[in-house]
Amino acid sequence: MKKKNKTSRINTKHEEKFKQVQIDLQIQFENESLLKQAFTHSSYVNEHRKKPYEDNERLEFLGDAVLELTVSKYLFKKYPLMSEGDLTKLRAAIVCEPSLVTFANELHFGELILLGKGEEMTGGRTRPALLADVFEAFIGALFLDQGMETVIRFLNQYVFPKINAGAFSHVMDYKSQLQELVQRDGRGMIEYRVLHEKGPAHSKEFVSQVFYNDEVLGEGTGRSKKEAEQHAAQMALSKLKQHKDNRK
Repeated sequence: MKKKNKTSRINTKHEEKFKQVQIDLQIQFENESLLKQAFTHSSYVNEHRKKPYEDNERLEFLGDAVLELTVSKYLFKKYPLMSEGDLTKLRAAIVCEPSLVTFANELHFGELILLGKGEEMTGGRTRPALLADVFEAFIGALFLDQGMETVIRFLNQYVFPKINAGAFSHVMDYKSQLQELVQRDGRGMIEYRVLHEKGPAHSKEFVSQVFYNDEVLGEGTGRSKKEAEQHAAQMALSKLKQHKDNRK
């Protein structure tokens, strides 16, 4: 009897968490069983074979495809000058395991996972691969329950702002984008100059400027000349884009 009461308390606790996450995300699932399935690990299903639980592996498969498509569309529209190769690298950085783990942790998804006892005891709740799978499964469940528009609205709130904030800029080649833009215009030359460098040899900081026809378009700072130039090119692209938008 005690065991049954304990199980009941655990189930009630999880029911409350599933209700709370919908409140926090401002998303109400029409089919809440899809939401629960997104957080159900195979180890939990294996320990509850007499009950109709289904693990999240199929939802993870679907969510992976939905993420690839939505992120691809967002990048395609946001970076019209970026090459196919650079778009692929950037998308890979956004949907890779470490990034998905970051998204899952920020949303406290680990607290919602239904795990088997063995998986729980070995730290499964914080295991990167498991957290990444749960995030993808949640996207898959959200797509099935609410459709693509709700998925995009969710990503607009929790994922895409990180792209805009430069969280993945380490894989972006702003210098190539700037060069392509200038070549399209067909006039002038791009030139990078180191304004100054400071700090000890083991921890130098460089400040670079990018010039277009001897006009300063951007300035950037970095731990290497290359990084400083990339940041300068990023600023130049923003400046040129803003100028273009103002002319419309």
